[in-house]
Amino acid sequence: MNHRRQDAGQQVLAGASVGRETLLPESWLDAVELDAASYNLRKSEADQLLKQGIEHQQHHQDQQAMTFLKQAQALYWELNDIVGQERTLGALGLSCYNLGDYPMSIDYSRRSLNLAQQIENYLSTVKVLGTLGNAYRHLEDYQQSIDFQEQSLETARQLHDRRGEMAALNNLGLAYKAAGEHQQAIFYEEQALEIAQELQEVNIEAQILKNLGNAHYAMGNHQQAIGYYQERLALARRLGDRRLEGQVLKNLGTACYSMGDYDLAIQYNQERMNLAKSLKDYPAEEQALRSLAVFYEGIGQFTKALDCYEQRLVVTQALQDPRLQKQALEDLKRTCYQLGDFFRANQYAQRMGA
Repeated sequence: MNHRRQDAGQQVLAGASVGRETLLPESWLDAVELDAASYNLRKSEADQLLKQGIEHQQHHQDQQAMTFLKQAQALYWELNDIVGQERTLGALGLSCYNLGDYPMSIDYSRRSLNLAQQIENYLSTVKVLGTLGNAYRHLEDYQQSIDFQEQSLETARQLHDRRGEMAALNNLGLAYKAAGEHQQAIFYEEQALEIAQELQEVNIEAQILKNLGNAHYAMGNHQQAIGYYQERLALARRLGDRRLEGQVLKNLGTACYSMGDYDLAIQYNQERMNLAKSLKDYPAEEQALRSLAVFYEGIGQFTKALDCYEQRLVVTQALQDPRLQKQALEDLKRTCYQLGDFFRANQYAQRMGA
């Protein structure tokens, strides 16, 4: 009887023991599943914030991008997600660069670089090194800029990353041009141009053609500069990018004037002015009219210069820019004196004082 009670008691204890053994793991598994679900939810939220930040960045809305990216970074840090942190810090560095906050861009980019190297994300390393180099260029620390761009170039070549290589070569060209080493700038930009054409990256090709034209112009090689600008003009027209076309016409006008081809300089600026009018781009129209007037003055055609200055005054009034209006009146007064029209010169002088 006692033996049976003991067996029964053991069975009860065994049952209780089994109950405890099955209860605790189920509770623990529920907690783990809850934590995993919570983690995945937070991770998904961070990923979405990062995506939104990058979308704003791509639409040149960097202030809005910063808001989303900072929230994403806080979540990734909380989750100890190093990959997410690295990506977000890199994006923050780029947005700060786009906003002109170069010290903060460097801070974010250095932190991103450390993580990228830690997790061996070399494609990201190429981009972040480029951002660092560009930020240091704007801070006029050209040696630092060149050092970072050379590291970016070396890493891109090791990875056979042609786009990264193209960007690094272009950035090196910009750094050397900013440092006043134009021949070295041309050396790198020409290599970047070859890759852009190989990859059919027409928008980047247009930028590089501009950089090459500017570098040659800075060296006084006006004919070579014009050649690159004309290539860029043809590209702009092929793309149907009318604003880009206007920018190139400006470059061509200036380069032609500098080498003494005044007729061609006037022709390019006349085209630029007509284009600006058709686009209702008043700032570009104002600049084109001023350039035309200066070019006409340069060849002694003061009556035509006066006509351009008068049109320019009308545009400055449409822009409601008092500073530009005063400049236009000053130019009109001076040109009237050159023509011997002292009465009108005095009228413009009185309007300046009004």
